[in-house]
Amino acid sequence: MNEQGTGPHGSNSKEIIRKHGYLFIISAPSGGGKTTLSRAVLSRFGDILYSVSYTTRAPRNGEQDGVDYYFIPKDDFKKRIESDLWAEWAKVHGNYYGTSADLLDKGLASGRDMLLEIDVQGTIQILERYPESVTIFLMPPSLETLKKRLEMRGTESLAELERRLLNAKKEMAKKDLYRHVIVNDKLSIAIENLISIIEKYRSAKYS
Repeated sequence: MNEQGTGPHGSNSKEIIRKHGYLFIISAPSGGGKTTLSRAVLSRFGDILYSVSYTTRAPRNGEQDGVDYYFIPKDDFKKRIESDLWAEWAKVHGNYYGTSADLLDKGLASGRDMLLEIDVQGTIQILERYPESVTIFLMPPSLETLKKRLEMRGTESLAELERRLLNAKKEMAKKDLYRHVIVNDKLSIAIENLISIIEKYRSAKYS
């Protein structure tokens, strides 16, 4: 595990940390395991708030509004762009995705720690507004391993698979933007490493 920036810096930041929650950001290429690891974190830390993203795409089979995403019309999403209500947003394949700034502001100001799953571009936007965020990137052992994982899912066409692998290569090249990098080779070890990182920050907060 490659770590950069292992904890709070200085007594002044520690005083702030006691009043405000941590924003933990998890990113990974498609098929990199961020959803599985995020669920492990939420199971381990029952008081961490999960930031549910907004999207204009239609719900997929089994997805629930307010649980997987908040599903809203494109016009509503665009109005929120104009009003600067998104902490980050992006348009992907004709659909919009975004994170509510109000949700993050209220959660963090109340002292609650929060967990957010977003891609690299979203992380860059988030850091402009929340520079103290704890950023964690999940790396697959290799592109070949990632390709096999995506093939096993069986949810993408060949063209879609190639597109995801190309995007994964670009995202992996930006891993040094993150404070922590975890190689997700063996799931149980990756979960253990992720929980250890989060525990380290939280123990400093509550000490």
